[in-house]
Amino acid sequence: MSELSPPVRAKRPEFRNINAFNDLPGYRWPLAAIVSGMHRASGLILFLLMPFIIWMFDTSVSSEFSFARFTSVFHNGFGFVPGILVKIVALGLLWAYLHHFFAGMRHIRMDMFHTVSKVQGKTTAQIVLVLSLGLTLVLGAKLFGLY
Repeated sequence: MSELSPPVRAKRPEFRNINAFNDLPGYRWPLAAIVSGMHRASGLILFLLMPFIIWMFDTSVSSEFSFARFTSVFHNGFGFVPGILVKIVALGLLWAYLHHFFAGMRHIRMDMFHTVSKVQGKTTAQIVLVLSLGLTLVLGAKLFGLY
């Protein structure tokens, strides 16, 4: 008689009231969720650093003198901020823009075709990470004068 009874499965935990300190550290986020969260974070970074982006654009295209001042900030810094820190912030902006762009294209593609599976979500998340980090490395190498 025991051979006919179905196997007993362990009950999955139910999360009704999630305690962020107890439950979230043990939760394993899928790659698609991580990329989606990074999409939000990159958008926030771009929004918060918009004054710096506008300053960079305005200073680089206003005149030859302002462009020379713009490039000297990246080499020598300004005020108490060293030039290397300006380059690191610019590198962060490069990553934020590239990641936000590619993750946005991923979301637009998902919205257009209305077909999303776990495998597709993981694959497109990997593509977004490879493209955004790869191009950030290439452009960062140019920013820091490696080529």
